Amino acid sequence: MPPGRPAPPTHRTLADAATAQLHEAILAGDLGAGSPLRLTDLADSLGMSMMPVREAIRRLESLGLVEVIPHKGAWVRELTLDDAHDTHEMRLLLEVTAVERAAPRFTDRDTEKAKAALDRHVNAAQIGDQVTARQAHTDFHFAIYAAAGSRWLLHALEPVWQNSERYRFAGTRSAEAQADRLKEHQAILAACMARDAVAAAEALRVHIHNSRSRVIQKMTRLDEKDA
Repeated sequence: MPPGRPAPPTHRTLADAATAQLHEAILAGDLGAGSPLRLTDLADSLGMSMMPVREAIRRLESLGLVEVIPHKGAWVRELTLDDAHDTHEMRLLLEVTAVERAAPRFTDRDTEKAKAALDRHVNAAQIGDQVTARQAHTDFHFAIYAAAGSRWLLHALEPVWQNSERYRFAGTRSAEAQADRLKEHQAILAACMARDAVAAAEALRVHIHNSRSRVIQKMTRLDEKDA
């Protein structure tokens, strides 16, 4: 199951539901960086007791999206330039390793999954459905990384990926930026389909470098505006 994918509806507990809703609110920016996570308020807004909300916060802390200090409280982790750089550096280390291992093993089934996810991502972005677009973006990348055949690599990637997704919402979302991202995704997929590990790694490096540049430029402009 790719990161960010809630448990199947027939097996979801209240904690699963709370986790999914808070997770989406954080990634979408509805619960902004630094927002306090008060158990009573969240339980009331979600229509459930505090116990599943407490478990949801614990899970989100394990993903690096939430900070918890005992006896003080919990809040959404801040977005900072240093953290953005660090997050993207870790993406380079982990995701390039994943795609280098995945490309030589890439199958027709892997291609089908990745293409379908990319199509969902593009279609959702075009109609402004950011929830579906975000999940499809995750599905696309992890359809590729799963082909590496390493469960532990995917586990290592998950918290870094989740934090990176927060920064995607801080980046540029213009039509030009969307077109650039599509070309980058297509280049990664084409290299994997050709089972060319070197080309796949280079295409992914370009994608992550460009993603970081878009995020840093947007955050820098916002900092200058607020100054």
